[in-house]
Amino acid sequence: MCLIVLAWRAHADYPLVVAANRDEFLARPAVPAHWWTDAPDLLAGRDLEAGGSWMGLARTGRFAALTNYRDPSRRIEGAPSRGALVREALSAETGAHEVLQQLAGTSERYAAFNLLVGDGDSLGVLESTTGQVRMLTPGVYGLSNHLLDSPWPKLLKTRQGLAEALRALPAGTSTAPQQEDALRERLLSLLRDPRPAPDPHLPETGVSLEWERWLSPAFIRAPGYGTRCSSVVLIGQDGRVRFTEWTWDSHGELYSEVSHRFHVARRA
Repeated sequence: MCLIVLAWRAHADYPLVVAANRDEFLARPAVPAHWWTDAPDLLAGRDLEAGGSWMGLARTGRFAALTNYRDPSRRIEGAPSRGALVREALSAETGAHEVLQQLAGTSERYAAFNLLVGDGDSLGVLESTTGQVRMLTPGVYGLSNHLLDSPWPKLLKTRQGLAEALRALPAGTSTAPQQEDALRERLLSLLRDPRPAPDPHLPETGVSLEWERWLSPAFIRAPGYGTRCSSVVLIGQDGRVRFTEWTWDSHGELYSEVSHRFHVARRA
């Protein structure tokens, strides 16, 4: 993913709410979120070039998502695909902190990244550029192609929108389908915002000013590159999970929509 906003234990009904955009080259093949045949407990989209994923869930309620760190000088020729880290995190049987610490020990093999991992009880992030693992306290967070909560305009705007949506959400929404649908649509609207940031507010990440402009909206349309899919994950206090993913074509129009529901299978 290239833009993730999430609420961790910030609403009584939903321990975890995630809204995210995956930005990628348009020619790179991928398939939408599905239950993997070679890993039946894993629900995620899949990169068909390297076989990994950008975000997913396990039947136990484990969550993982990854963003690349935008800095051309940190590229590593021949490095393994960072998408493998999502699968590894989702397949692990240890707690989120232990998984992140373990992956931190091998992070130098990969081009720079950030990895979010949750196990239902705790949620943390590994920032490979610093080597730090940070476990998150309850709150609303944002992650793009820099460190957690770096004040990029699209991150600030989308994170604020998520916080406002949750404040407007009455208790008991998890049993009110219309309220839940309204929340999903509100979050999707945030992810679909195509407005670029003003030049004075653009970050400097090592790419040209023209590309900083193209990459500054939440929803990106650039030459050969753009927002490929948008995802909303709702995990309820009662263990219900709803994962919706919208895939966009090269013009930014809806190509497909998938929605998966399941109940968390509690660990023995």
